[in-house]
Amino acid sequence: MLEYIILIGIIIIIILLIISISKNINESNITERLGKLETTSVKEMSNFKIDIIKTMNEDFNNLNEMLEYRLTVINEKVNERLDENFAKTNKTFTNILERLSKIDEAQKKIDSLSTDIVSLQSILTDKKTRGIFGEVNLNHILTNIFGENNTRIYQIQYPFPNNTIADAVIFAPKPLGTIAIDSKFPLENYRTMVDRTKDKLERVNAERQFKIDVKKHIDAISTKYIIPGITSSQAIMFLPAEAIFAELNAYHTELIEYANKKRVWITSPTTLMSTLTVIQVILKNLERDKYSSIIHEELNKLGTEFSRYKERWNKLTRSIETVNKDIENINITTDKITKHFDSINSVEIKDKDYIE
Repeated sequence: MLEYIILIGIIIIIILLIISISKNINESNITERLGKLETTSVKEMSNFKIDIIKTMNEDFNNLNEMLEYRLTVINEKVNERLDENFAKTNKTFTNILERLSKIDEAQKKIDSLSTDIVSLQSILTDKKTRGIFGEVNLNHILTNIFGENNTRIYQIQYPFPNNTIADAVIFAPKPLGTIAIDSKFPLENYRTMVDRTKDKLERVNAERQFKIDVKKHIDAISTKYIIPGITSSQAIMFLPAEAIFAELNAYHTELIEYANKKRVWITSPTTLMSTLTVIQVILKNLERDKYSSIIHEELNKLGTEFSRYKERWNKLTRSIETVNKDIENINITTDKITKHFDSINSVEIKDKDYIE
């Protein structure tokens, strides 16, 4: 047992010696290695620093190039958008200038129209000029309906045997006959009557006088332009103003009834055009009816000629059929003769072979 303990002690001492020797060796190695490690670390740190600087420079250059590319693209996009917006703005500005010029032109026309209206009002204050205005308007309507200078249907300033001259006459078919048209323009009292700024009493007096004026015109037309045996039993009073015509029909029906009793038909530009259009249709129908008997006679003659043509065509057809039949017979005879010739030719060929 003692030997065993001594052996263990010796082993422990040996181990301690080995550890001590190893420690001295390791300390010297560690110092050497630390020196080498420091040198290596400094060198590697220097290389690492160089690599990092190189990498950072490359990354910075790449980033700079990318930024320049992106900025170039963005700049192009911005320029493109700016060009588009500038074009749109320019177009809008051009349209605005065009519209402003049109507005300016329209304003000039309005100013001119205002001047014309004032001039027209000053013209219409005179009875003579109003009469000329009505006659010109009437002539314009007749020209539009029947054509210019169509004296077969209408005439302007037509004289009658009673030494009166109508503004126009229409040569309508019977039983209407010659219809006189006279233009009247009762304007002064009408204006006062419808002017709400005037005093009520003044407007009432103007209305009374307006009715008197219209009745005078109706009586004058009935007396002058309805002539038994020469004209129709009725005449037309033409009012160049639609407003006056509407006033009569809306608020003064008694005047319309009075005119009807006098066989005078009151018209405006619109209603006169409608009346003349109806007369034009009647005239066309009469012209067509006038020549209907002649057309019927000519159609009968044409029917006779067509019957004769049909008979001759049938004869020609029969003749053609006969010729076609003869042609078929000739074709049959021709075929027979051709067959005979073929037979003869065949016989000659056989005889020739036999002789040889």
